[in-house]
Amino acid sequence: METTDRYRVATRMIAAIGLVSLVAACSGDGGATGGGGASGYPDENITFVVPFSAGGPTDTVTRMIAEPMAAKLGAKIVVQNVEGAGGTVGAGEVARAEPDGYTVLMHHIGMSTAPALYKNLGYQPLEDFETIGLVTEVPMTVVARKDFPPATLPDLVTHVKANANKVTLANAGIGAASHLCGLLFQSATGVKLQEVPYQGTGPALTDLVGGQVDFMCDQTTNTSGQISAGEVKAYAVTTPERVRSLPDLPTTAEAGLPQLQVSVWHGLYVPADTPQEVVQKLSEALKVALADQAVIDQMAKLGTAPVPAEAATPQAHRTKLEEQLGTWAKVIADAGVKAS
Repeated sequence: METTDRYRVATRMIAAIGLVSLVAACSGDGGATGGGGASGYPDENITFVVPFSAGGPTDTVTRMIAEPMAAKLGAKIVVQNVEGAGGTVGAGEVARAEPDGYTVLMHHIGMSTAPALYKNLGYQPLEDFETIGLVTEVPMTVVARKDFPPATLPDLVTHVKANANKVTLANAGIGAASHLCGLLFQSATGVKLQEVPYQGTGPALTDLVGGQVDFMCDQTTNTSGQISAGEVKAYAVTTPERVRSLPDLPTTAEAGLPQLQVSVWHGLYVPADTPQEVVQKLSEALKVALADQAVIDQMAKLGTAPVPAEAATPQAHRTKLEEQLGTWAKVIADAGVKAS
């Protein structure tokens, strides 16, 4: 056990039997509690766990808000990528972490799909986490290698129907946002394609740019740069309205495939039983970060925007999670998809 962990456990035991004066004497800070005490939170580094690869869209969003949140909290935030199994490895680690606010999870829509995908998940989103607040809802784009023959979304649909056994559809792994969007595409077109899963969106997009796979769905936070640079061919955005940073890209409805509509929402979580004072401090820091002009500008360049302040709250986040759990349970059951 690390020295800081032993100190935190010791101070909690001392406080539990009421020896407050002894805590003050040991800490030398005039009576403030140690690392795990809510009243002194935070007094050490906070780890933000991203359950996907570095450079991917969820990682990008996390790093955008980490600095202004750290400034508000008065503590350093360290971003740690713990990828694997569609985000469930990193989420599981956070679920089992000490509920003291020093281990925070940034997750996306995959938090609401994992229970339907994984038989032995190891955690339950509503029971094992406290919600902090929503961060952003990111549109997705349908993109392909730049030399892929179809020129438009209708052309793409025609092409995949005629070449279903040859076309490759990349994703960031079962349960990832790109996988879910791919499921909806196949459902909307009535075609079963050869799916190529990767360990994260970054590697998948790299192979798409390199021409190793044919097409995929991915978040604008990850594709806007490549689309603008002409490194990939873009067909549509999967939201009801066009994206400001990609004004020439039609919506799926405009392009004739209205069934393909999905956005990827992100939110922050801490382990269940984290003190409410800590939850509120994190939520208030999140609101400050989402109002930061630099964050707003960075998100705009990537085709998204911070959620309104009223959505960056624990209750609004929990309500969204509850609704999405029901929605995706049906979609996944209908697709007959299960993760190992």
